Amino acid sequence: MTYNIRTARTALFLVFFILPFRVANPQTNSSDFAIHDADRITFFGDSITEQREYTEDVEEYVLTRYPTWKVSFHNAGVGGDKVSGGRAGPIDLRLDRDVFAWHPDVITIMLGMNDCYYRPDQPGIYATYAEGYRHIVESIHKNSPHTRLTLIQPSPYDDVTREPAVPGGLNSVLLKYSAFVAQLASERGALVADFNAPVTSVLKAINTESPALAQQVVPDRVHPQQGGHWIMAESLLKSWHASALVSSVEIDAGAKPRADAANTNVTDLVVIKTKGKNGIGWTQADKSLPLPFPPSEVDPVLGLVLKSSDIVSALDQETLKVHALAPGAYDLLVDGRAIGKFTADQLATGINLATMETPMLQQARLVLFDTERVNNLESARFGIINTSATAELSPTAEALAAAYAKGVERQRADALPIPHHYELLLASPLSTGN
Repeated sequence: MTYNIRTARTALFLVFFILPFRVANPQTNSSDFAIHDADRITFFGDSITEQREYTEDVEEYVLTRYPTWKVSFHNAGVGGDKVSGGRAGPIDLRLDRDVFAWHPDVITIMLGMNDCYYRPDQPGIYATYAEGYRHIVESIHKNSPHTRLTLIQPSPYDDVTREPAVPGGLNSVLLKYSAFVAQLASERGALVADFNAPVTSVLKAINTESPALAQQVVPDRVHPQQGGHWIMAESLLKSWHASALVSSVEIDAGAKPRADAANTNVTDLVVIKTKGKNGIGWTQADKSLPLPFPPSEVDPVLGLVLKSSDIVSALDQETLKVHALAPGAYDLLVDGRAIGKFTADQLATGINLATMETPMLQQARLVLFDTERVNNLESARFGIINTSATAELSPTAEALAAAYAKGVERQRADALPIPHHYELLLASPLSTGN
């Protein structure tokens, strides 16, 4: 069974769909990010990868954070797969057809949920997993020696929000598998990302606050939904040294206003003193977009995940600080649209625009909509390709490939940020009398 359920997000974009954006030509920000421009990334795994959730989240991060890059993404997840392969073929066929044929620069591997057979720990089953996993890594090093490899410790079986299914819990078995994956990564000089501990930690935190919503993070105890996948995407991105910075602006609003900026350009900074308007205004051309999270009321489970984790602080910082404002409350407008009201003290401390309903966030949501579309096309084509050796030559597969290529062009064009005009206008001065 294929788990590709993102209906809430798709519906959200139909609601928030906006007019086409003007295209700018920003430069990308520099970082220690392990992914590079023009990289080809292949995600290999079972149905949890086949869901195309954490993989799309990673794709959205790269698209919105490095919008001029041309990174390619290929999902090679197949439901039911183990280290020996599965319904799409034995492991060596899977690797040849679904991985090496795509000439990836980066490969991630997440396997283990099916390999434990949902049973208590058994030495023979564990040995089969370890031997099979080593074979995969050795085959990658032999057939694609220059590929950068990230091994993923298996995501958890949810023993937190419901009683364990077996004595000691099934997740204890996956933790043993996770320890092996980390050891193997160390032996082979690969990166490692932990999908188990972070998800389990958030499950515990949410279960304390809202047991009913906590059960929806991994509703069938195996396949996470959007919130759980974002925790996993964060872990993978952290292993790649992803930056939190979207943009950073710090303004001195004194008599001669000036601005310091990172990953953005600030121009036309002026003091506004006209009848009925007092404050400052400027134009800002960011080089990245914020992550495309929906409003919390659209997805309360994701909202709780974001509240109970460090995803926003670790990956999504679009900060604005303004000093030397007269005391009082200020309306923030972007392109004439009211974003929020903040005191001078709040603005001096700093606010994170990434969490607010801005035109930049709406553009990022358009990128998410595009990303879901291209992944649906790739999923359909991948399903044809892994059914026969000659299927990739079929007219249907060729048509899907052409539609996918056009979708990627649109996706990349929509990810390019555009300049926006900002105003901070004094709404209510601080009273100094009785």
